Amino acid sequence: MRFSPQFLDELRARLPASEVVGRRVKLRKAGREWKGLSPFNKEKTPSFFVNDQKAMWFDFSSGKNGNIFDFVMQTEGVSFPEAVERLAAQAGVPLPVMTREAQAYEEHRKTLHDIVELAAKFFEANLASRAGARGRGYLADRGLTPATQLKFRLGYASAEQYALKEHLGAAKIPVEDMVEAGLLVSGEDIAVPYDRFRDRVMFPISDWRGRVIAVGGRALEKDVSAKYLNSPETPLFHKGATLYNIAAARAAAHNAGKSGVDNLSGRVIAVEGYIDVIAMVTAGYEATVAPLGTALTADQLALMWRMADEPILCFDGDAAGRRAAYRALDLALPLVKPGKSLKFAALPDGQDPDDLVRSGGREAVEDVLSAARPLADMLWTRESEAGSFQTPERRAALEARLAEVTGTIIDETVRRYYREEFSARLRRLFAPADIGPRRGPWNDQARRPGGAARQFPRRPAFGEQGYIATSPHLAAGPLHRGHRAAIPRREALILQAALNHPWLLHDRMEELAETEFRHADTKKLKSALIDIVAHRSGTMPATKRAPTPAPTGRSSKQSSRVPALMMFSAGSSARSPRRRSGAPGRRRRRAMFCRPGNSFLPCIGNGIP
Repeated sequence: MRFSPQFLDELRARLPASEVVGRRVKLRKAGREWKGLSPFNKEKTPSFFVNDQKAMWFDFSSGKNGNIFDFVMQTEGVSFPEAVERLAAQAGVPLPVMTREAQAYEEHRKTLHDIVELAAKFFEANLASRAGARGRGYLADRGLTPATQLKFRLGYASAEQYALKEHLGAAKIPVEDMVEAGLLVSGEDIAVPYDRFRDRVMFPISDWRGRVIAVGGRALEKDVSAKYLNSPETPLFHKGATLYNIAAARAAAHNAGKSGVDNLSGRVIAVEGYIDVIAMVTAGYEATVAPLGTALTADQLALMWRMADEPILCFDGDAAGRRAAYRALDLALPLVKPGKSLKFAALPDGQDPDDLVRSGGREAVEDVLSAARPLADMLWTRESEAGSFQTPERRAALEARLAEVTGTIIDETVRRYYREEFSARLRRLFAPADIGPRRGPWNDQARRPGGAARQFPRRPAFGEQGYIATSPHLAAGPLHRGHRAAIPRREALILQAALNHPWLLHDRMEELAETEFRHADTKKLKSALIDIVAHRSGTMPATKRAPTPAPTGRSSKQSSRVPALMMFSAGSSARSPRRRSGAPGRRRRRAMFCRPGNSFLPCIGNGIP
């Protein structure tokens, strides 16, 4: 509904700003103004002021300000028309009278809302009845408890062809309205309209305000043409303009924003399907939504940006998931604005959010979301992963592609910063290798006879980071995250040790090949490592293997207790295991876990906490 300026001015005149704000904030008079504690941030000293003469409010702790409509929208998380309706009710002012055509259309929409709500209730009752045993069995197999089923208003459509039609007909609902609401199938070649949804578990679809506008169904038979089926386009429902669980996600994101605490539970997260949303909400991520059978649209992206500045899109970690992420990237890139962007989270290969929650729990999901990558990183990865850039022509082509894609960004400021960022990345990518003296952990120098400085590594001090063998991509991947990403801890530790100490692969390749791995990712990586060692064993760097320690006067039994993995540790050079005075240190204590002659694989699983 469009409101005239005169009507809005009347509301401002009838409702002083202090009266509207005072319903949520405890105010006290301070000269010509009112002051109180910020409703947007936790504070002890009042920094929130209201001026009735200007009909404005100012929050100096958050930098926000506005009029009475802005206050209702930001504190209650509603749209502008909803804010106007609530303030009009508070002021006792009737809403403007619509034309007859507009009024008739609104009345018809209300009738369709009522019809779809009746259908949702019918499906709910079916699920709880004897006829719903098949649906309850499916939901139980998916790990959905009765409480969860009630929370999401899940239902069941029986296999009968006219069950819903007869139920609504008993309530005097015309068949034409049932068809218009998308509940029946009709056509010129169909003599009698029949139920669209049969033998399916049903999921009600709500709009932004929580009203049921459509339904979706998951087939229980395997040989049906469409496993998932949504309502068709209707006057209420446009599948590209809404999201599953949008109303609950909106409230959760709003409540998280009011708390002033940045936590993953209040982040807006987009997943693929109904069950994935329910699994994420059950795990504590209540602001989770999903598109409705289509790729992400611009309207759905706008809805997510209304709830959060940087929603997280969660995709499968396989090639199909990567392609879906790139499609979303191309959709969002022209639309990004200052403060409005996206993040991309990749799931472990072969798992969807429901699988991840059931196998690894909330911690596994949190690890995946914490590793979400910004839009700029995803764009850089897509453009730079195509191949090598050894020739000037290939480098020029990469620069041209980046200039082309960043040119689609509509906002001039964001476009300028993207180009500056990618220019800096290009300079780093194509910079010549630095072979001169280095600073930091390698700055201890010794003078050669000719006066030139020679570089020797020094041992990093406590708390100082030494050389890290793993790449940033590996550190953010499921292998490094270990059991939280549903990878068994033992498998992750074995492979990380092999990657950090490649000479172990040369010595223990057969034992690694015989070790059984359960996770698909670790199996692939193990096979790749074995293949490299088997076919390129002649190129294994001999310098990586630690020299045999010189005799130090101790017995051979004592010397043999130096662990293989500690002979060449990251961040330090190989050293003789000479015993120092005093109590044995951490290195000596760790030596008790592994002895030469034993496989290094069990030692890793038992010797590293």
